[in-house]
Parts: sequence; C-alpha cells; structure tokens
Amino acid sequence: MDAPTTTSGENGMPGGDGWFRPRMAASAPPPDSPERVPAQRPASAAQEGSADAVLIRRTMAEIGPIADKVTSYFYALLFVRHPELRALFPAAMDIQRERLLKALLTAAEHLDNTSVLVDYLQKLGRGHRKYGTRAEHYPAVGECLIGALSTYATAVWSPEAEAAWVRAYTTISQVMIDAAAADELRSPAWWHAEVVTHDLRTRDVAVLTVRPDQPYPFLAGQYTSVETPWWPRVWRHYSFASAPRSDGLLTFHVKAVPAGWVSNALVHRARPGDVIRLGPPTGAMTVDHTTDSGLLCLGGGTGIAPIKALVEDVAERGARRPVEVFYGARTDHDLYDMDTMLRLQQSHPWLSVRAVIDQQAHIQLPDAVRDYGPWNEYDAYLSGPPGMIRSGVDTLRDIGVPSSRIRHDSVEELLVVGS
Repeated sequence: MDAPTTTSGENGMPGGDGWFRPRMAASAPPPDSPERVPAQRPASAAQEGSADAVLIRRTMAEIGPIADKVTSYFYALLFVRHPELRALFPAAMDIQRERLLKALLTAAEHLDNTSVLVDYLQKLGRGHRKYGTRAEHYPAVGECLIGALSTYATAVWSPEAEAAWVRAYTTISQVMIDAAAADELRSPAWWHAEVVTHDLRTRDVAVLTVRPDQPYPFLAGQYTSVETPWWPRVWRHYSFASAPRSDGLLTFHVKAVPAGWVSNALVHRARPGDVIRLGPPTGAMTVDHTTDSGLLCLGGGTGIAPIKALVEDVAERGARRPVEVFYGARTDHDLYDMDTMLRLQQSHPWLSVRAVIDQQAHIQLPDAVRDYGPWNEYDAYLSGPPGMIRSGVDTLRDIGVPSSRIRHDSVEELLVVGS
C-alpha cells in the first residue's frame, strides 16, 4: 500500500516583532513519519494546560470545521509569497497538501507534553531532509501559518493568541531544525537503490528487492519512505520485508491501490535496473530482545512483510521464544506469501503460522485471535490496513493484553489510541 505496510510543506509578519528567524520555523514539505502520532485530545481538554496551550487549542477548535479552507489558504499564501518553495512539493498536492498543516497543528496541540512532542518533532525534522528542506526555508512556513490562522480564526484571534502561536512555533521549529542538523552529521538525506528483482505475486502485489548505493542500517519491523523516478517528490511508506541481510539487499511488498501513484509505479512499471530513492528508516515496531516473552503477530495483506522480518529477527538471535503469526487475507489468492511463512514454520519449531481468510471464515483477523491464547503474557505486533489495526488494538485489550505490550506503527489515517 502507499503507506507503511503495517498496513504512511512564508517572510516577516507586520508589526516589527522580528520573530521570523530561521530558529523559529516549522516544517517545509509534508511530513511522512507519522508513526506514534500523539493521540488527539478530547474537546474537554481545550481549557487544560498552560496559558499558551489553552489559546492554541481555542484556535484549533475554531478552525476545525473549516480545516480544508485553512489548508488551501495556507498553501496559497506560501506559493504566492514564496514561489521558490513550490519546487519542494510534488506537482500534485493530493495527500501532501494536508500533511504539513496537520503536523504543525498536532505539534502545537501537544505543546505541554514535552516528551511526546520532542520525539514527534525530531522524527519530522529528520524525515524532512529528503525533501531538500533547509533552515532558511522555515520562516516562510511560519509566516503563512500565522496568516492562515489569523484569517480564519477571527472569533478567537487576538494579540495574545498570535503571541502564543509565535512561541509555540519557535519551539516546534527549533526542535526540528536541530534534529535535522544532527542527523546530517551521521547519515545522508536519502539513499539511491537499484531494483534487483521484481516478482509479481498477484495481479496487484509485487515483491521488490533493491540494492542501496551505500550501507543502509535498519531494524526488523521498521519501514522507510520510497520515491520513484516517475513521480518526483511523491514519497510513500513501505515496511522492510526481511531482517537486515549480510548482502545488504532490501525487500519490500507493494500492493497497487486505486490512484496510488507510487504503488502502481512500483508494481506495474518498475523493472530490474530502475533506481528509486529511499528515505531514512523509522518505526518502533521492533522486537525487544532483552526479554523472552512470546510474540503474537497479526499481519493483514501486505502487512505480513514486517511480520516476516520480525520472525527472521528472532530466528537470527537463536532464541526459541514462541512466535504466533496470524496471516489475514480476503481470499486464498491474497495469501501471496503463505509459502514463505510455512517454510519458516517448518524450519523453526517455536513458530506457528495460521491463515485467516475472511471469505471462508466470515470473521475478521483480530476476532479470530480470540479463539486462541491466552495472550496476556505476549508482546503483540499488528501490521496491516488502518481499520485492522484499530480493531486489533481493541480486541487485544479486550482479551487482556496490556496496552504497553501492543506495538504497531501508524499511518496517516490512524491516530494512536492510548498514551
């Protein structure tokens, strides 16, 4: 899917405050590291927190019903006042146009939750390097953000509200700028990777193996962002389908989805010899090797890719901790990687693999897990479409798996539930 297979974009304002300096900017192009996006606060929380947080949440409550208009106006200001920044964005602004403003507003909303906020912003700052974002681009974003908010949040906008947003924006931007600068010292903004093999498993699912042009460090269970030569500046998330390999090759499972520019290009157009670009690895759905707890893994569709990587990771460690895999699909035909999973099961007696086929069992993958277990002593891993992850989290909690032992990486449509 064009998302993690866990299934995932302007000068000084009038008034002479002088606050639009590079250190005060937020992001530039759209973010694409949405894992562990802070959970949204209930409406009752709008009056909680610091004075700045209260003012910011009032603004957000005001613009919530007209978010599309605010977003459109924000980009109109950005591209009219700073046309040089248009080149940082994809030609078509379908999904990307929502991501930048959503990231800024999410960060501002969680201004008082320092640990969550800093981790979230650092990931965004590092991830934005691949767009060509530089510190000098950032003040323009802040200017246009304030311009859009002041235009559409007129009922609650005031000098105090503007000052609160300036302070919040200063904090947000500096964390992102610092994270990007630190990351630049230890890794490239992106990697080039040549397609080595392209295996069309079904009409719309392909398994691609690529060779990066330089070492690519990652952990089993993580994912990356991918850009193809056919759609410049359009990035989509894909999970690694294997643990790190001695030959340095990387494998991805890609399902072509309707209107999925990147996914359709990778499935139907890419061939050996083509070169794609990879962003940095990210994601927290990794194995804790300090314990010997069992692993309960739910993989739906191409979400089996990171599950397979986790199994390989456990095997390479030589551990014999139990691993229970539930592989969900709509039909037999959709179990495109079942043979691979069964071969792993034959090689490792601690591994159990069960297929859950919707059309045969008339039951969704998370519900099928109820018939087995108990699972309260297992670490649970979920990978697949957003709906499956939502229902999976709810089901696992219902049958006694603590929230602290449920792991997944979110896509844009999924806001993390819980702490």
